[in-house]
Parts: sequence; structure tokens; C-alpha cells
Amino acid sequence: MASRDRTNITALLDELPSFSKQNRGGIFVVIKGPDRGESIRLEEGKPVFFGSAPTCEMMLTDKTVSRRHMSAELLGDEVIVRDNDSTNGTFIHGSRFKEITVGFGAEVKLGRTVIKLLPDEEVVDPEPSTEHSFGQLIGADTKMRQMFKLLQDVADTDATVLIEGETGTGKELIAEELHNHSKRKDGPFIVFDCGAVPRELIESALFGHVKGSFTGAITDRRGAFTEAHGGTIFLDEIGEMALDLQPSLLRVLDKRAVRRVGSNTYEKIDVRVVAATNRDLRAEVGKKNFREDLYYRLAVIRVSVPPLRERGSDIPLLVDHFIEQFTTQHPLRILPEEMARIQRHSWPGNVRELRNTIERACLLSRGDTLNIDDALLEESSPALGIRTDLPFKEAKGQLVEMFEREYIEDLMRRHKMNLSAAAREAQIDRKHLRELIRKYGLDPRRKDD
Repeated sequence: MASRDRTNITALLDELPSFSKQNRGGIFVVIKGPDRGESIRLEEGKPVFFGSAPTCEMMLTDKTVSRRHMSAELLGDEVIVRDNDSTNGTFIHGSRFKEITVGFGAEVKLGRTVIKLLPDEEVVDPEPSTEHSFGQLIGADTKMRQMFKLLQDVADTDATVLIEGETGTGKELIAEELHNHSKRKDGPFIVFDCGAVPRELIESALFGHVKGSFTGAITDRRGAFTEAHGGTIFLDEIGEMALDLQPSLLRVLDKRAVRRVGSNTYEKIDVRVVAATNRDLRAEVGKKNFREDLYYRLAVIRVSVPPLRERGSDIPLLVDHFIEQFTTQHPLRILPEEMARIQRHSWPGNVRELRNTIERACLLSRGDTLNIDDALLEESSPALGIRTDLPFKEAKGQLVEMFEREYIEDLMRRHKMNLSAAAREAQIDRKHLRELIRKYGLDPRRKDD
């Protein structure tokens, strides 16, 4: 009988680890039927049989399941599922099949039982790197040095990487360094912002189009994937992609081929895919705003970038680096009290905000001492804390984060950490409220103390 070990099942982890990777194969989990909760791993060279016979690797007690109803096998990177002449048939999306290739998130129905294929995800806890940098990335904090070690290990592979982190944490820089440390470093590095392209043009921008395929298509156009051939494509803000456009992206990731808008033929591409988001994609999957199978396809290697407030000890290192970067002659000195003031600042815009502030301070400084006063005073408007020195989307994101943080902290303090009462007053789901509390690491009780 299959075991009930569910500790490595991606969708069931309560707390997201900082780093994770998917092992080859996968895990089949019974999500509906009398044997709900049973699971079994699929490994290379070891076909798995499902049925009521005691000889099956996953024996089911469902009386509508045949003795050796179905089998699954890992061939290369594909999972092949076969119906073994069962009495009641095997179905996916309501359609009966004899043999089919399935991906993570697929749900297969046999009798009254539904079995789901999930990735075999492993939490990665790398030894911290002895270096305090990885290319242009800088940090002495343990979590940052762990990230450097992981990036070093995966850079020279073609594994798809998903980078999660708040605005300004350096996700694009991480993607760029992955490219620079890879065997593709001499190829193109193409950045595609999924949130910046109008919805009606995104397929053309990603995959290209042929002349006359739509109004305004006066010439053939290569898309971002084709331009990245031989190199790396960085899909920034992947969480902003509309749900109905996600199947097209999934198809490209699976086939490694693109079909231009208006064309009937596929063009093979050789690219490494790195994606980034400041959203909690697992939460978006739960809300049906993001496809589960696309999430699994992107998160082969998953990296969570810590915000600057969680690695305050790195601030002096970063300040010194930025001062050296933005002074053309002798580096400016920074007084200890000024450094302490910088470390006390919340930095909602993370490293990017710190970098912009130090650059401004260097420009405003006279003499050999860094002028931090004017730089910090000019960073926002006094009314709402709106950053006008940042791109619109980033400034808006910082303002939203500031509002969420203050609102949730005050809400939970007034309700003495009663999650249900707070959720009722705010008219938001308890689960979403819990996610916001975790997102910002809030514990309102500290203020009362």
C-alpha cells in the first residue's frame, strides 16, 4: 500500500522555504475517493501501477477501479500515463484516453478516484558561500550567501528559475548574473516585462507575428523568445500576465517552439527561461488567478530574495559600495551617526531605494562627507510618502505596500490578534489576512509592549 508521506508535496507546504528545487519524476496523490491522501513517487525506470490488485504499487480500495487499471512511467522528461484496458476507463478533463503525456497539476480520474500529479519538490538549504558577492550582487547576510551558492550551482544548467521578492530587491540583477555565469553568457539576454505590454499586443511581443496577421502588422516581427535564441529570456512580473494568455506561454515552455501570430508553423527555439514576480504565485494559484501547471513549469528552481529590512547588517556594505560607485574622485566619508540613521530607515523600496538615495546624496554632498539629510528629505512628498523619483509602477507598489502594512498592523492590534474578528471587520478572507501578516512579518503585539 502506498504511504501517506506528504512532506514533499509542493501544494501542501504551509510555509514557503527560501529556496527549493524540483526533482525529476513527480508524486501522484489521491485527492478524491476512498483512498484520499495516499501518495507514491514516480522515478526513472520504475513504472507505477494503480489498481485494486495487491501487486499494484498504489493499491486502491475503490470498487470501481480495475485490478491493474492504469500505469505511469517517466520517460526522459515526460510522464506517460496509460489505461490498461480497464473496465470503466481512465479520463482527463472528462475525456477518455488510452495513452497520454501529462504535466504537473494534471488530474486523472479512474472510477470514483481522482489522482493528481505534483512535483517532487525538495527544500534546498545550501551552505553559505564564502564570497560576499555574486557578480554585481552584494551581501554578507547568511541568507544572501546561501542564495549566492545556489545561484552558482544552477547558473550553468538550463533549469527554469522563478525569482520571488518585493519590488527593488534586485530580481532582474539576479537573472542577469545567472546569464553571465552560464554557458549562454555570449548569447542574448532579453528582458520582457509582462506587466508593461498592452494585453492585446503581448502575444505578438512575446512570440512575434507575420505581416498582415492583424491591423498594423505591416511587416514580419520576431518576438522576444526568438530574439533570445541561444541565450536567456527574463520574464519580469510574470504574475501580471492575464490568465487567458498563460496557456500560450505554457505551450512554448513545453514545446520549446514558438508560433508567430498569424502563422501555422512552429519555430524551434533554444532559450533558458528565468521569471520573476513580486506576487505570491502560490496564493494566486489558489485564487485561480494563475495556472497551476504554469507555476510548476516555472518553479523548477525557486529563489526567494530577502527584503533589505531582513538583512540590515548588509546596509553598511551596500552604502560603501554605492558611495564608491557614485563618486568619481576620492570616496566620501560617512559619519557613524549618519550610518546609524540609514540603518534605522525602513527602506520599503529595498536595495533600489537605498541605491537611489545614496546616488542623490553623493550628488548633493559638498566636501568629503556624505550629505544624507537632503537626500532623505527629498525622497518623498510630505503628504502621502509618494516617491516621485521612481518609475510610476514602482512608486505605486511602494505606496500600496505602505498602506497594507499600516492597515493590517493597526487592524490586528485593535482586535488583539483575533484573526476571525479582524477579517470580518476588514471584509477580507481569513487566509488572505494571514498571508498579509506573514508577508510583512507583522506582530502588532510588539508595539503594545
